[in-house]
Parts: sequence; C-alpha cells; structure tokens
Amino acid sequence: MTELWQGLIKAIQLIVTFDPEVMEIAGRSLAIAATSCSIASLMCLPLGSLIHFSRFAGKRLLINLLQTLYSVPTVAIGLFVFVLFSRAGPIGGLGLVFTPIAIVIGQALLVTPIILGLTISALSGVDKAVTETAISLGASRFQAIILTIKEVRYAILTAVIMGFGRAISEVGISLMVGGNIKGFTRTITTAISLETSKGDIELSIALGIILILLAMIINFALNRLQQR
Repeated sequence: MTELWQGLIKAIQLIVTFDPEVMEIAGRSLAIAATSCSIASLMCLPLGSLIHFSRFAGKRLLINLLQTLYSVPTVAIGLFVFVLFSRAGPIGGLGLVFTPIAIVIGQALLVTPIILGLTISALSGVDKAVTETAISLGASRFQAIILTIKEVRYAILTAVIMGFGRAISEVGISLMVGGNIKGFTRTITTAISLETSKGDIELSIALGIILILLAMIINFALNRLQQR
C-alpha cells in the first residue's frame, strides 16, 4: 500500500511539473484521436444525411449493421489495418505500418460507425414537419436538409465527442499498427501497458490520471450538450 501511495505522489509530481515524457505522450494521443475523429466526422455528416434522407432497400439493415459495429473489438480493427498495410498486404508499399498515420486510419475506422449511426439517429429524431414546412415556405430540398442538420447540431457534436472518447481510450489499434515506438507512436494507453509491465508504476499512474481527467472532461461536455 505504501508503494502505491508513493507512486501516486510521484505521478502527481510528474503531471504538475509538466514532465516532458508525460506531456509528449499525452499530446500525441490527443493529436491522433482528434485527427481521426475529424476525418471520420467529415465523412459521416454528409454520408449520414444521405442515408437518412434517402429511401432504398436495405436501409434498416444498414442502420442495424452500423449499430452492431459500435462495440467492434479494437484488436479486430487493428488486425484489419495491419494486414492492409503490412509488406504482404495489398497496399503495403506505402510503408504506413508502425506510423502515426496507420493509427489515425485505424481509429477513424473504429469511430466511423459510432459517429455515423448517432448522426442518423439524431436526424431521425427531427419532426418531419420541420422539413415539410421549410419546403412549403419556398426552401429547396438542400436548404431543408441544412435546416434539419442545424436542428440537431448539438446531438451531432455529442456523437463526435463520443467518438473521440472511444478513440483516445483504445489500445488494440495503437499497439498493433503503431508498435508503441517511443517518441513516435507511443500513446497513453500503450504507454500504460508497457510501463506497468516494466514496473514503472509512477509513469503508469500519471498517464492513467490524465486519461481519467480526459474522460471526465468528455463526460462533462456530453452532459452540457444534452442539456442544450
């Protein structure tokens, strides 16, 4: 118990003194997660709108599939990306395996079903009378769609934040396609796994505290958006 207490004190010191290694790992994790969520969001908003406002066979099946992928294991995505970018893979010549770009791609694939599915759900919650009224007042179909999106902008932002939380807390993708290379691809979750196995409890606790603080910030933001 004494060792854990001393480890906690040392971990807090590493955080408050802005230890370079801790800040580097945390900064890289934030940058990778933010980039992957931004890419996924840019694809999901127009795609989600297209799916919601279109009528086609298999629409309900597609939505059910997206909802099933909410809980896809990160190691499954990691394996898929690794095979894709490995030397024997179809696009292995790009040399992206064990780079931050590979992690970004993997995390973007991971959070896309979440952001896309929740975007469709948010749009489905808007009363059809909103779109119909806008069109009856002279708005084009495109303008009516933009109006509908504005009505659920906070719900869509909530979906993006949830995707970010999923991305920054995953470990399977970062470990499998990033390789946990110090100073290059090491993230908070992979560093915690490595340092704990090495017995460096202080650094592990420090990174764990940062991850918990990020989770608290994300939860606070979600609660504020839900109130809106």
